[in-house]
Amino acid sequence: MTQQRDDDVTQGGARETELNDRQATRRGLLQGAGLATAMALLGGAAATPAFAAEGAAFPNHKRWKIVFVNHVTTNPFFVPTQYGIQDATSLLGMDYQWTGSANADVGEMVNAMNAAIAAKADAIAVPIVDPKAFDAPIRKALDAGIPVFAYNADAPRGSTNPRLAYIGQDLYLSGYQMGERIANLIDSGLVALFIATPGQLNIQPRLDGASDAIKKSGKKIEIQTIATGATVNEELSKIKSFYLGHQDLKGMFAVDAGSTQGVAQVMKENNLQSKGVHGGGFDLLPRTVELIHEGVLDFTIDQQPYVQGFYTVVEAFTYLASGGLVGPADVNSGLKFVTKDSVDPYLNTETRYEGKSTKAQIVPRSGPIKG
Repeated sequence: MTQQRDDDVTQGGARETELNDRQATRRGLLQGAGLATAMALLGGAAATPAFAAEGAAFPNHKRWKIVFVNHVTTNPFFVPTQYGIQDATSLLGMDYQWTGSANADVGEMVNAMNAAIAAKADAIAVPIVDPKAFDAPIRKALDAGIPVFAYNADAPRGSTNPRLAYIGQDLYLSGYQMGERIANLIDSGLVALFIATPGQLNIQPRLDGASDAIKKSGKKIEIQTIATGATVNEELSKIKSFYLGHQDLKGMFAVDAGSTQGVAQVMKENNLQSKGVHGGGFDLLPRTVELIHEGVLDFTIDQQPYVQGFYTVVEAFTYLASGGLVGPADVNSGLKFVTKDSVDPYLNTETRYEGKSTKAQIVPRSGPIKG
């Protein structure tokens, strides 16, 4: 499934003049204004224009195209990721393509990478969800002079995969911290850990971390791991079926967005929180956020999917603009527990940053910042 932006720049005449004017404006913004002001100006919001200084950082450049290969192209988790890609490419004068597999088919992803290489993409970004399958295509891209960045999922530690940088969460650590929280909530009994696609490197390290932390706690907790599938409807069905056969369980937790929403829905339908059953998981799908607010789930973990798109584009741009002199760097997109006490800002604010609005906006805030 492929989505292609249709704002390619045509040559000559008024369009070329417009492009030059926009590039000059962008240089001035990035040289002399803060990022928020720059984004406001480029989005058409009222603001005082900044002026380009001599030696501005970014002269006119080709509209580089970055191809984002994805493992679940239609999954709602990646809506804010795509908004981050759109915003960064708009700001930096680039184009992008969103492609890959709708159902975690690694072969389809590899084919999409090979197509991007054949089409001479300027950069490629891919979640490395398989420990070996992406080694050869990434090497092929690098040999062709195309920089490749991993986002959302990285090659396993000790791998020889040659990707230039990883932009995403420390997955094992996030799972380990979830496991510690589970052990604080539950003393004994059956705990179900749901995972969409076992072995996939964007979520398997979380499951491993959670299991390790629970075992290390020494508590008499029985862990059962359940595969739910790559689509939201399939995940919900598998979670419902498991609960019906294990109604004595003490906890239901998930390591991916769709399964977490499914856990929340099953908890709600069966009023499990009133029966002392605990639940939690990952990410901020709207239904998950609502049920955190209602106290149905104990927590969810925010991994900031918007910046996984935005920062990946920025890294590709700086690499291309500097001729490779600016070396790519790994970026940890963070780990934040969201609970009933902290969920209100997520519930009450509709933005592109969390995928709940298409509107480009600068979100005001006030008051002390709590670390």
